[in-house]
Amino acid sequence: MTRFYDARGNIYGVVSPEALSGQGIEVPSSAARAASNRASWAPAAIAAECGWGSVPPPPDAKAHRCDGLLVGPFQAEPPFDLLIVNTDGTLAERSGNGLTIFAQGLTDQGLMTATCELRVHHDKLDALSPVVTQVEPAVYEQAEGFWLALGMPEFGPTAVGAQGVESGLSHVSELAAINPLWWRSQFVRVGNPHCVTLVEQASALPDNPQMQQPALFEPLKAIAFAPPVGNGQPCAAGVNLQWAARESAKRVIARVFERGEGPTASSGTSASAVACAAWRAGWVEAGDVAVVMPGGTAPVRLRAQAGTLLSVSLFGTARPQT
Repeated sequence: MTRFYDARGNIYGVVSPEALSGQGIEVPSSAARAASNRASWAPAAIAAECGWGSVPPPPDAKAHRCDGLLVGPFQAEPPFDLLIVNTDGTLAERSGNGLTIFAQGLTDQGLMTATCELRVHHDKLDALSPVVTQVEPAVYEQAEGFWLALGMPEFGPTAVGAQGVESGLSHVSELAAINPLWWRSQFVRVGNPHCVTLVEQASALPDNPQMQQPALFEPLKAIAFAPPVGNGQPCAAGVNLQWAARESAKRVIARVFERGEGPTASSGTSASAVACAAWRAGWVEAGDVAVVMPGGTAPVRLRAQAGTLLSVSLFGTARPQT
C-alpha cells in the first residue's frame, strides 16, 4: 500500500519495493540494482501510484497528484536504502522534504526510533551513489520532526557540472534571456545540484501558477531538465532552479522549479541551497535561517568558521495526506 505524506506542500508517496512487485511492477531487491535498472520499472510505478485515478484533480493541478515516489526501505533495520523517483521517471540524488517524509513513514511503521542514516541510490554519473543523510528525530519551535544533516555545501559551476559560465556569482544567459532581472546566480551542490538566482526585489520572483503556463514552463524545463526532455544547458545532468529575495538578516523568500518535476510548493534541498547562496552573497550570517516558500517556511541551520561554510542542516515535519 502506498502512503502519501505532505511536507510543506511537497507531497510524496512512500511504497516498498515488495508492494510494487506485488502489483506486477518488478523492482530488484537491491537498491543499487533498482537504481541502475530504473528505466524498466520507474515509469510504470509513477503511472500506477502518482496519477489522479478516480480522484478529481483540483483547479490548476499539475499532471500528477504528488511530486514523486519514495521507494523503500530495502531492509528492515537501519541504515535504510531508498530511491527518490521524480514524476518523469528519473531518479533524484536527494530531497529534503522527501527524506523528511520517508523518515516519518519509517517512524509510523515502527522502523525508525532514533538517529539513523538514509541512503539514496541514484543513477547520475556526476555524483556518488548512494547519497547519505543522517536524520535525527527532534523538536523545533514545538514541532515534532527531523533534522537532516546535508553535509558541507559546494559552490560554483564545477560543483554542478555547469559549462560556459564564470565562477563566483554566475551569469546564466539562458535565465537572463527569460527575464533580465535574473542576471546573477549562485550554483550550489547539497548532495544534488542547484542554481539559485538572486534578485533585489520579491516582485522579480516568478510565481508557481505563472511557471505552470507553457510560456514560462517550457523555457525553464529546457534549462532544468537533462536531455532528452530538456537541453541540459548549462548543466548536462540538469539542475534545480530557485529564485531568492532577501527579506531580513534571517529570512529569505524563495521560489522553486525542480529538475524532473517543475514548479513545486516547496523543496527542502532547494531551501538549503537558497540559504547557502544567501550566506555566500552576504545576505545572512551563519545560524538559523528561515526560507519562505509558497508551501511553507523551512528552517535551515548553517555552521561556518573562518569564512567557510562547514555544514547545512534542514528541519522538516510531515503529515499523512488524506
